[in-house]
Amino acid sequence: MPTIVVNKHTPAVVEAFSHLGKVIPLDTLEVTAENVRDADLLIVRSETKVNAQLLEGSKVRFVGTVTIGTDHVDEAYLASKGITFVSAPGSNSNSVAEYIAAALLTWSHRTGNSIAGKTIGIVGVGNVGSKVERVARTLGMNVILNDPPLARATGDPKYRPLEELYDADIITIHVPLTKSGIDATFHLFDEEKIRRMKKGAVLINSSRGPVVETQALISALREQHLSNSILDVWEGEPIINTDLLRLVLIGTPHIAGYSLDGKLNACRMVYEAACRFLNVEPKWNIDYSMSPDDARIIIPSSITEPIDVVRTAVQQAYDIEMDDRLLRQILTMDAAHHKAYFMKLRAEYRIRREFFNRTVILYPSQRSAETILKGLGFQIASVH
Repeated sequence: MPTIVVNKHTPAVVEAFSHLGKVIPLDTLEVTAENVRDADLLIVRSETKVNAQLLEGSKVRFVGTVTIGTDHVDEAYLASKGITFVSAPGSNSNSVAEYIAAALLTWSHRTGNSIAGKTIGIVGVGNVGSKVERVARTLGMNVILNDPPLARATGDPKYRPLEELYDADIITIHVPLTKSGIDATFHLFDEEKIRRMKKGAVLINSSRGPVVETQALISALREQHLSNSILDVWEGEPIINTDLLRLVLIGTPHIAGYSLDGKLNACRMVYEAACRFLNVEPKWNIDYSMSPDDARIIIPSSITEPIDVVRTAVQQAYDIEMDDRLLRQILTMDAAHHKAYFMKLRAEYRIRREFFNRTVILYPSQRSAETILKGLGFQIASVH
């Protein structure tokens, strides 16, 4: 019977893998070389660096990460050792797109800017970016897409050069972190590119922290070249730059993709890959469906403007401002506690369900918001 070391903060992971072997659930900081030495399979999250230092001399023959990103994994090392590696591409893409919807609606409400008619540039149009495009169009935005690899692969003229995005009101980034090749994304948005964005623009990053150069963004915000920034990811995390946190409109602890549904999708994808690796029939039967009462969202009848109805529904489904408030508590702490607090926010993240689980109850005076709400994925019911 194989030994399977898993990160215990992954929902359903113990139940899912228990019929495949002996499951050892560990805290993130407990995933060490000593504790994985006798494991046959290793299931990690993005906080764990998977490399020779962790695995050399171990029995590990299968590594799965319940994330879409793989920059924490030395894939070349795994390949050289004949270790099977799988990730979960696209698993939390809907969660990230809903985070962007919440971010845009909160930005609009806080600043008094209308979303409709604004131009948004989307950098990276894969699993996440394509869903962000749908969100943006649903909210009435003009969209410019940038994805050099897709542009080359498809020849589709809808993918525009990055230069054409600099006049956008908002740029949102959805790329993997890569440090080599013609499409390297490390410090993709450095001082030169940030300065080329139009004055007063907004920069959103929910991909990987090092895609944006921290000091360049700090300078652009301090000098008000950019009016705002919304960050879910940070260079150096779990130790983050608190000067930058003080400057951004919304700051969250790398949780954009942390919906329960996204986590379950990722766990299921890695679990099924492990079943194939072990030549075992999958037996996943975990049910996390919501009760009708928990799924219901009721908008006060006094709220009738469509965008206000939409924002209220989104806030009830996912309160991004709560995540912002919780992260800003780090500013009251001694620096020695910052790393542990950031990791705690992620490890103990509350249950958040995606919009498709929720039914918005609309009064007749609110029905004009129905199309947008449906476009964002909500179910709709009416008060008669």
